[in-house]
Amino acid sequence: RQKRSRASSGIQMLSVQPDTKPKGCAGCNRKIKDRYLLKALDKFWHEDCLKCACCECRLGEVGSTLYTKANLILCRRDYLRLFGATGSCAACSKLIPAFEMVMRAKDNVYHLDCFACQLCSQRFCVGDKFFLKNNLILCQTDYEDGMMKEGYAPHVR
Repeated sequence: RQKRSRASSGIQMLSVQPDTKPKGCAGCNRKIKDRYLLKALDKFWHEDCLKCACCECRLGEVGSTLYTKANLILCRRDYLRLFGATGSCAACSKLIPAFEMVMRAKDNVYHLDCFACQLCSQRFCVGDKFFLKNNLILCQTDYEDGMMKEGYAPHVR
């Protein structure tokens, strides 16, 4: 069995102790004399030196995780943009980029804007009930109306 390397790695912010020998930065190779340093990939970094290879955002500021692949150090968004799997929306069938936020219902994936009742187009708010019937997203009213037409009234608590 081949061992797969993990793509994501943690970032720690550490306080530099004044009585310790300054550590070398893996990014610029200079001594780290700042008050704080970052530890990632078993190396030490200036806060300004640990950056995404694509967008150059400071990785210590955007989260506690970085991603590595093909000798690149990347933020989550760029890692997913470059290497993530894309899928298609179950409602509109258009592609969903890997970095985009989505809604899921069973095996279906939706753009946030497409996650609405597919009969009346009502958008859902946090906590709203929705139903998945014959692979359609339905609001409670349309689901219950459909069940009544089929001769079955669901028990609602």
